[in-house]
Amino acid sequence: MLDLEAAPPAATTPAPAAPRVLDIRFTGSGSEYFRIWAVNLLLILVTLGLYLPFAKARRIRYFYANTLVDGQALSFHGDPWKMFRGFLLLVVMMGAYSAAGHFSSTAAFIAFLILCAVWPALWRASLQFRLGNTSWRGLRLRFEGSLKDAYLACAPSYLPAMALVGAAALMDPGRNAEAARGFTPAMSLYLAGALCMLLLAPWSLALFKRYQHNGYRIAGQHARIHLPAGSVYALALKTVGVALLAVAVAVAVVALLFFVARAMGANWRGGAGVLLTSLGAALSYLLVFAAALPYGATRMQNLAWNGTRSEALGFKSRLKFRALFGLTLKNWLLTALTLSLYRPFAAVATARLRLEAVGIGCDEDPADWLATASAGHADATGDIAGDFFGIDMGL
Repeated sequence: MLDLEAAPPAATTPAPAAPRVLDIRFTGSGSEYFRIWAVNLLLILVTLGLYLPFAKARRIRYFYANTLVDGQALSFHGDPWKMFRGFLLLVVMMGAYSAAGHFSSTAAFIAFLILCAVWPALWRASLQFRLGNTSWRGLRLRFEGSLKDAYLACAPSYLPAMALVGAAALMDPGRNAEAARGFTPAMSLYLAGALCMLLLAPWSLALFKRYQHNGYRIAGQHARIHLPAGSVYALALKTVGVALLAVAVAVAVVALLFFVARAMGANWRGGAGVLLTSLGAALSYLLVFAAALPYGATRMQNLAWNGTRSEALGFKSRLKFRALFGLTLKNWLLTALTLSLYRPFAAVATARLRLEAVGIGCDEDPADWLATASAGHADATGDIAGDFFGIDMGL
């Protein structure tokens, strides 16, 4: 008989190790960055804006050097002189577009089409330059999004924009005398283009984020993002709701002030009415942008990074709307009271809040990763394009 008691115990499979958490800390201070910001601003003014790429390189280096991922700082290796050449190219392009607009509406439309033709390539180049000149633990990051995908990501916003700008050219009274009389087909095209841009904006944002995050690389890690367009549309509707709520709060406050002023015998149709109306408009503007923008930024950061992972990395963003809303109000008020001198302190505080809200789970030891053969991307032609057109480079 088989002696069960004498049988050796079954081999047990060791439980998989829990993933490490690579915390992100930001160690910059407002007083340190204020000195960099002040010198940058002075040199930009003295050089009539030509120092802008060098100021940008100094700013990036400071923020990278104070961004610690698992205790290791990021590094920026970009050459500001190469960034300067890209900056000059953009100045020439925008100058040509502005000059074309003064020449004729048709020339402006042609110049706009040229910009549309080259800007996705510049955007891709800006991402390649920024990521290719960023390192962590001696490993260079990379961006490997294709040129074709850059154009596809831009298409939903470009096509309505082309229709809108083309319709504006057709409605130019100097070009078409009928444009000044009544409702024309060009007006219909203009309204259709504007409506399509509005309706397709969330989809465009989703495509931009997918293109960016799907192209991020470090060592053998290939980032992938799950970002349904429906989630971005839902976020857009909620952001609009927050903006409408902010307007309603502002209207209620002003209505209360009107009631109090009337009860005190003030002439609400005179100076008091003008003052309260102006106060209501300013309060609405402040609350809409101080509430809607932080809400959209908070939810978009969480939505994008929580859906991003690679073979061994997973991201978790826990940015809170209340924290960013309060910080935004504080930053705006202190910036206004100090005549913009608080801006560097605001930038540091905002970077700390947004960066430290992100944690990175890692299933491997990054010390075992090997650098790829590709070196940093040296082409800075489109580096300024991303910032100029408002494309978010990451966080």
